[in-house]
Amino acid sequence: MKHLFTFLMIGLALPAFSQKPSPESLKEAIMAKLSTVEGVFAVAFKDLQTNQTLFINEKENFHAASTMKTPVMIEVFKQAKANKFKLTDSILVKNEFKSIVDGSPFSLDINDDSADGMYKQIGQKMTIYDLTYQMIIVSSNLATNILIDLVDAKKANATMREFGANDIQVRRGVEDDKAFQLGLNNSVTAYDLLLIFEKIAKKEAIDQTASEGMLRILFDQKFNDVIPAKLPKEVKVAHKTGSITGVQHDSGIVFLPDGRKYVIILLSKGLVKGKSSIGAFADVSEMIYNFVK
Repeated sequence: MKHLFTFLMIGLALPAFSQKPSPESLKEAIMAKLSTVEGVFAVAFKDLQTNQTLFINEKENFHAASTMKTPVMIEVFKQAKANKFKLTDSILVKNEFKSIVDGSPFSLDINDDSADGMYKQIGQKMTIYDLTYQMIIVSSNLATNILIDLVDAKKANATMREFGANDIQVRRGVEDDKAFQLGLNNSVTAYDLLLIFEKIAKKEAIDQTASEGMLRILFDQKFNDVIPAKLPKEVKVAHKTGSITGVQHDSGIVFLPDGRKYVIILLSKGLVKGKSSIGAFADVSEMIYNFVK
């Protein structure tokens, strides 16, 4: 009888230990994790099945770094849908661009570009699709500036407004030093990035075909040390990273094997120790995954 009583007590206690943590306790745990790194952070999360959300500094403005390349990709697919060009059309790979400040020419430095292989293509032609692919999966700055010249940063910005992303600013290409010195930078908020990735996830970004095409590119992301780093291999992540000095971002959609999915945005700035947020953000991603699972 004594053993039966003990067994019953353990059985009654198990639900308490297996109970899902509350969103409030998850938020507290995330904030505690991020407090171990010196910097400013933003987190946005949305479970696309339950619509449950979690926000930390979601309206804070951050230098976009390479996260602005997702809005550029969306604009490329939008203009292709409008028959302004075909994704299979080829255009010249060049390395001369005009500053938005005064139209003066500038070129990109191969040493500052994560996709140095692109520079071997200068003077040759590449398809618009291949340029978009390189812009996302290896974050090619050269491909980005070529595509911005093609679609126009102002039009990409206008499309973000149509998506309801009112604070994203797509102003210019990469390494426009004159614009940088005047503070004319691309910027994002965690909230707005969540909005545009939610549209892609729901296949509402331009249309279903465009959304599926963008997802295929995002799934091939080569920089995977933040959102996917501590997730099981069977979990798929479609995402876009971004980093410059003192800034480290990751943004995207997590797909669970059972079909559920959620959007997660992780932004940082003012980092005192370079890439110090990478490990903390990977932990936060794991915490959110465990919460959803």
